[in-house]
Amino acid sequence: MGQQSLILALLAILMVTNPMAINITTGPENALSANLDAICNDLVILAARAQQYYHRPAALGGGGNSFAGLTADYSGLAKLTSMPNGKNANGTYIISCAGTLNSVVLEAVGREMVSGGNYLTMRIVIRDEGRPDSLYRVY
Repeated sequence: MGQQSLILALLAILMVTNPMAINITTGPENALSANLDAICNDLVILAARAQQYYHRPAALGGGGNSFAGLTADYSGLAKLTSMPNGKNANGTYIISCAGTLNSVVLEAVGREMVSGGNYLTMRIVIRDEGRPDSLYRVY
């Protein structure tokens, strides 16, 4: 009976420590992947709001078929979100290229570092009707 208890104790230790070892080795990749997913989701939401701004008449606070009012500062971003200073738990968001008649570029800098000491960075180019938007990873 003593030998069975020892084997069961050893199995219990392996069952507890093995997932810990796996989590230690995959933890940073999971955090990076989760941050990537989160900032992509936030950028898509901001892109939808930019499209709403584009279509909303100027008399109602929109762009009147232009992105030009989305300036590359916080006042431009404030037309799309109420995030304080363009930040949330996932990262920091800016309008990296001010809006023109046909497009605007939004950028997100995540909380996770990638190789080279850079933070995870994504951009989305929002375009007027008939041209697809583009979401891509910078770092």
